[in-house]
Amino acid sequence: MSTTAAMWEARAADGRGAELSAWVRETALPALRGRAGLLRAELFAAPGERVLLITWWSGEPVPVAEPPAALLGRPVHRWSFTSEHVE
Repeated sequence: MSTTAAMWEARAADGRGAELSAWVRETALPALRGRAGLLRAELFAAPGERVLLITWWSGEPVPVAEPPAALLGRPVHRWSFTSEHVE
């Protein structure tokens, strides 16, 4: 069985990084919990008010919802990767 990592990355509007992180924790993650195939989810913050959510799936990833536009400094970026090697 292959594992797919889905990466969701957004840059918050100026001064709204904490709000964007809270939106992911309170809205996006609860919407993913219990979905078939979700193995794990991890939320990161980075300089420049960037927020990164990585989810691991057995099968096709479920897309993360769009946050409110007012929280965003630019459109969300999304990538999916298939695991090829784990040590």
